[in-house]
Amino acid sequence: MNSVEYKNEDVISEVEEPQLVLSYNAQNVQKKSFKTLSMISLFSGCGGMDLGFEGGFEVHKDSINEVLNPEFVEREVDNGFVELKKTKFKTVFANDILLSARNTWVNYFKDREVEPEIFRSESIVDLVKLHKSGENIFPEDVDIVTGGFPCQDFSISGKRNGFNSHKNHLGEPKKEYEATEETRGKLYMWMKEVIEITKPKVFVAENVKGLVNLSNVKDIIQQDFSSINRDGYFVFEPQVLHAGDYGVPQSRERVFFIGLKKSALRKDVLKKLEKREFEKVLNPYPSPTHRVNFSGEALKPPMTVRSLFQSLREPEQAKDLSQQYYSRAKYMGAHCQGQTEVRLDGLAPTIRAEHHGNIEFRRLSELNGGTYLEELQQGLKERRLTLRECGLIQTFPRDFDFVLKSKNTRKKFLVSPSAAYKVVGNAVPPLLAYHLARSLENKWELYFNN
Repeated sequence: MNSVEYKNEDVISEVEEPQLVLSYNAQNVQKKSFKTLSMISLFSGCGGMDLGFEGGFEVHKDSINEVLNPEFVEREVDNGFVELKKTKFKTVFANDILLSARNTWVNYFKDREVEPEIFRSESIVDLVKLHKSGENIFPEDVDIVTGGFPCQDFSISGKRNGFNSHKNHLGEPKKEYEATEETRGKLYMWMKEVIEITKPKVFVAENVKGLVNLSNVKDIIQQDFSSINRDGYFVFEPQVLHAGDYGVPQSRERVFFIGLKKSALRKDVLKKLEKREFEKVLNPYPSPTHRVNFSGEALKPPMTVRSLFQSLREPEQAKDLSQQYYSRAKYMGAHCQGQTEVRLDGLAPTIRAEHHGNIEFRRLSELNGGTYLEELQQGLKERRLTLRECGLIQTFPRDFDFVLKSKNTRKKFLVSPSAAYKVVGNAVPPLLAYHLARSLENKWELYFNN
């Protein structure tokens, strides 16, 4: 367990960190408002990273540390939920090859004044090739590029092929194995190509924690990102963030790579970064807010699942499509993955992007070892987590629809429940992304002259 000592004076400094950051320099740089920061989103999925970076969505109030981050909350909503303030970031380009992810993304973001046309369904490999052939693909004057490049080849739960993936950039098995730059395990290199093309001030790349423990993969990726435009980016040491430390009610760990464009950095800042002796205020990674892997009086207790579910009706009584549908896969015994009850008074396990038969149970029957006897005595039946429950655990807002009915009479779903489980499990928790966004936003004028 890490220990973070937050005394009263530390709490004040945490809250006022942006002002302290901007006044550290002898030049006494004054804080000034800055324009909207345009963002390219790669491997977007249903938009967890995008939503988090843009802000303006609701989360449960217990997920927010009102002492350390009082500036996060815009207003109270209902049933214990609050709306987060919007940030300066705005998505101007998004892509993913998964059609269900695209449909989910467009369905939500169209109500946020985002044109559906900015979402491209081609693979990043094909998009880069189209750009190099002369087609105008990527926006100009981009401030930040984000992307959660495919993680199956680095995941502990997968085959861990890493760079030697047996699938191509479309996720299809290769008939004849060949480790080319177009395999799924090398798609971060195509994210690197987009960064070289668009030259953003910042990039943020995300992947599973398993990447860190896979040979020297982390070091190779960090070096490759550092080589963008001939050593054009300062890449911070990759950091594993546990979502629970930031108010997400889930045991989920992901590694993040953050790079800053050297030519855009203030000279004094670049000098400090290259010496690797920079103070905390230059660190782009957010500080923890909840007591999961850290301790401290100012940190809040872990956000638990029970309070999230209190306002939900059982699927049979729900009007919300994402609450009506859940996996009907039967209990397969404790030896199989996904056969346990979600802990209502603790963190949920990682919501996985797998077949819906591996989604944990909301409750088990007493015969199968269920512990929520009061609910069982009320006649509530054994069932797995609904899509809405998975979404709330991921910190998606209650108005984010995962199951979409089709208007085509020959097709029932635009996004089926089975596809929706994969979509929600693949996503970056929006609240975790929001912490990253606010940290970068607060330090933007410290890093850059304009």
